[in-house]
Amino acid sequence: MALTPRETSKRRAERNRIRLRKLSNGRPRLSVFRSDKNIYAQVIDDAKGVTLASASSLEGEGKTKGSDKEAAARVGALVAQRAIEKGVKDVVFDRGGYIYHGRVKALADAAREAGLNF
Repeated sequence: MALTPRETSKRRAERNRIRLRKLSNGRPRLSVFRSDKNIYAQVIDDAKGVTLASASSLEGEGKTKGSDKEAAARVGALVAQRAIEKGVKDVVFDRGGYIYHGRVKALADAAREAGLNF
């Protein structure tokens, strides 16, 4: 029986998270969700099950166009700034099964430039 695209995506994301759990050493996870129109990021402490910081392309003045690399870079810088304010500098990057390319890469690069280590 063939898997649906949604099922294969969930499997890819779960495989990635299994690897991250082995590498995390208690560090929070910077998780990315990419939709057709927007991009979202959140820093999650899996040990406590709480979100420490979050940002999306729906916030701020860039609300009209949230599906490009510039919007992803804004989200990456914003989530990094909010995480650093909460005292989090070291995270593991959870690309959520997406290829590390385009908007996902732009978000990660902006978060690194803003001060997050991963």
